[in-house]
Amino acid sequence: MDHDHRLRLYNTHVKLMAFDLLSLTQTPSHSSSEPISFSRKGTLFSRAETVGTVTSRELKPGKFLKFSVDDGTGCVSCVLWLNHFSSPYFARRSPPDVRLIAEAANRFAVEIRIGVVARVRGRITGYRGAVQITVSDVVVERDPNAETLHWLQCISLARKCYDVGTPNK
Repeated sequence: MDHDHRLRLYNTHVKLMAFDLLSLTQTPSHSSSEPISFSRKGTLFSRAETVGTVTSRELKPGKFLKFSVDDGTGCVSCVLWLNHFSSPYFARRSPPDVRLIAEAANRFAVEIRIGVVARVRGRITGYRGAVQITVSDVVVERDPNAETLHWLQCISLARKCYDVGTPNK
């Protein structure tokens, strides 16, 4: 498989069901900035979007909100960082930008409650050997069809986009 094909979806928020997200192949890398890469049938992914019901919620104020999203095919762990003012990662960014990011994260943290259906987007990361999403944004879905529509989009995208040009296994 050529290099361009492997990277064509790398910076895209790929729509995945929990089962697919949790079964991505993890490969250690030689880079400290991206210590693990994630792939599906040889195609590298770095970002994902999933939709499901929030089934757990653990808040550490000023640090993080950890929650799980269950879409019926599995349960995905998600972490929303709330430490923007103390994190060295954000120290190099302009204070107004950091303030806007922190305000958005705090709004997300308030909206995420057990039982709501949430659309989560973020970086695919590993924590203690398990796949999780490091959240960049999350929206509470009010449309009762959002989860079903996401499933249909995932199936269509897998057939037409994600698995195109890969050998059948």
